[in-house]
Amino acid sequence: MRTPVTTLSTQRMHLRQWHARDFAPFAALNADAEVMRHFPAPLTRPQSDAMADRIQALIAERGWGFWAAEHRASGEFMGFIGLHIPAADLPCSPCVEIGWRLARPFWGQGLATEGARAALAHGFDVLCLASIVSFTALFNLRSQAVMQRLGMLRDEENFEHPAVPQGHALRRHCLYRLSRGQWRQQHSTTRHGQAGAGILEGASHQFPPHTP
Repeated sequence: MRTPVTTLSTQRMHLRQWHARDFAPFAALNADAEVMRHFPAPLTRPQSDAMADRIQALIAERGWGFWAAEHRASGEFMGFIGLHIPAADLPCSPCVEIGWRLARPFWGQGLATEGARAALAHGFDVLCLASIVSFTALFNLRSQAVMQRLGMLRDEENFEHPAVPQGHALRRHCLYRLSRGQWRQQHSTTRHGQAGAGILEGASHQFPPHTP
């Protein structure tokens, strides 16, 4: 028996299960060279569809994952934001990561940060995860800025992502972490008005090149 699928809502978005209508805009997002700047290559339509199929199946199995991000005001598909268990053997494995990938029209509005905060709250308050990580190529400063705004702390040591080819400029990654205790402390501070949400650019995230 599968776990019921969770849907999260924020002021400006719904994070939900994927629908067939999401696949075409997701393929367009994955074919955008600027969105995919920090990945080895853009995705073809079959590669993008296979990735969406896999994400959809994992959400159906677990009840959570890299949710489809839908803009509340327009109903448009924006990309994905959510949680995932990486298959690659990473320095932090086993772990749960938080990730996002948004189409360019939705950058610069703080949407990645807003959705990621909702995903973190679900991970810590509902799933009771001890910690959540995030990682990206060293050059991906936009994603790192979001990680920092989320209160995540960077590890001192960088690592080589095994899903990126040897010698590739994007193989070197940095790793950020956030514990449940740190999250609760930040959440308590925010509730008392001592910290704000802020606005940051949405950005393509550290997700391995082709598959979850």
